[in-house]
Amino acid sequence: MSSRQVSDTRVVAAPPAEIFALLADPAKHPLIDGSGTVRAARGTGPRRLELGARFGMDMKLGLPYKIRNTVVEFEEDRLIAWRHFYGHRWRWQLHDLGDGRTEVTETFDWSTARIGVLLELVRFPAKNLKGIRATLDRLQERYPAA
Repeated sequence: MSSRQVSDTRVVAAPPAEIFALLADPAKHPLIDGSGTVRAARGTGPRRLELGARFGMDMKLGLPYKIRNTVVEFEEDRLIAWRHFYGHRWRWQLHDLGDGRTEVTETFDWSTARIGVLLELVRFPAKNLKGIRATLDRLQERYPAA
């Protein structure tokens, strides 16, 4: 992993297809967002994401704002990533453990960001790691072990 990435991993008591369906539906992103910034999907995007799909989100980080994303990595039930207009990416990797559980890794990758140094100056990676951990906790809570 590059020095310009932060990530965390959890085991979730759900099969990859179920988790992927949640991640591929922008309207569901606020349900698991642990950062407190994701408010709602904007109505102009697709209901289900695929490679190249563009979707908008209503966000709030201090002040409300809108963001447009493009899906740049996609493998059904295994991998999905989208990038913001400044180039940083959010990536989700799913590994099927074969027993109805999935290892889920979320990554914030600013190695491709046009403003990488600025993101570091405002400590965005550390804040995002905290949000990633809270998001993965929420995902685990959504699918409690039997």
